[in-house]
Amino acid sequence: MITRFLLSNMDKRGLVFLALIAAIGVLVPLANLLMPAGSPFHVSTATMSLWGKYLCYALLAISLDLVWGYCGILSLGHGAFFALGGYAMGMYLMRQIGSRGVYGNPVLPDFMVFLNWQELPWYWYGFSSFPFAMLMVLLVPGLLAFVFGWFAFRSRVTGVYLSIITQALTYALLLAFFRNDMGFGGNNGLTDFKDILGFNVQAQGTRAALFAMTCVMLISGFLIARGIVSSKLGKVVIAIRDAESRTRFLGYRVDRFKLFVFTVSACMAGVAGALYVPQVGIINPSEFAPANSIETVIWVAVGGRGSLVGAALGAVVVNWAKTVFTSGFMAPYWLFALGALFVFVTLFMPKGILGTAQGWWESRKRPAPVPAAEPAPAE
Repeated sequence: MITRFLLSNMDKRGLVFLALIAAIGVLVPLANLLMPAGSPFHVSTATMSLWGKYLCYALLAISLDLVWGYCGILSLGHGAFFALGGYAMGMYLMRQIGSRGVYGNPVLPDFMVFLNWQELPWYWYGFSSFPFAMLMVLLVPGLLAFVFGWFAFRSRVTGVYLSIITQALTYALLLAFFRNDMGFGGNNGLTDFKDILGFNVQAQGTRAALFAMTCVMLISGFLIARGIVSSKLGKVVIAIRDAESRTRFLGYRVDRFKLFVFTVSACMAGVAGALYVPQVGIINPSEFAPANSIETVIWVAVGGRGSLVGAALGAVVVNWAKTVFTSGFMAPYWLFALGALFVFVTLFMPKGILGTAQGWWESRKRPAPVPAAEPAPAE
């Protein structure tokens, strides 16, 4: 029933997006595992992990587009929810190391032994269990978003003021996680992971499985977001974006709708962070940097705000460009290029890549107007 509802409300570009991600999720791992290294169809493990990271960013972009593109909440702190999900996964991976660490302590991670911690902090309990860790991936970002949104939306904080507060939130978390006494590795963060669910996290098969799972979660996140915006709830959310005061005067509890969408979006961002960590191999406080959240906004703007597919496209395109341009002589100028790209898109492509391309295609398909026949001369 739910699948039928989602597919019945799916437009053509949504179906193409789902088919493309599903095909990538199957073909890329197979090309990595089955094709010999010398084959032109072989996909190296490094390339697969790199594109897996891009797809994690695509899920993060969809989560931001859900609140910004459809609800009008410009969050400059979504990087915080992404990082919290990543830390929850990192804590699970650190507990799996056991006595194989540098110091050989079966309970305490290496950084705690180095800092002379005598026992495991209480908030690390339970992270040796994968189901508990996955629950925390959803619960910690979701709870933070719920508490933050409860106070912000009930106080009717909107616009640039809300954006500044979300940025202050992620900056406060950045400063907190940099502290060694917080028990999260300080500046170095969490790294040197060994296993996930008993499998070597560096093994080729594990990498392929992580890539496929990222595709599955990206499809799931897209379907959840699409289901929300296509429902009656989504119509109210869009109305809040376009005319919040009028929607409130019609009798809708605007703060509750915004709180729901904001919390769901934070949970999606947490899942993206959890998938990101084992593929990259590290999580540290730099993920809380406000610049990361601002970059996420740029991805959504470049791809096309309010389209979901465009947000994912923008995340992949911008991060691919970042990989290309930061490895050569353009490396010192990447941030300038990124800022120029944002200005260019804002001024000349306000609908983003996807919206502009769709408008151009529709204008080509539209038949040319037939000139009106000239009236016959009077006799």
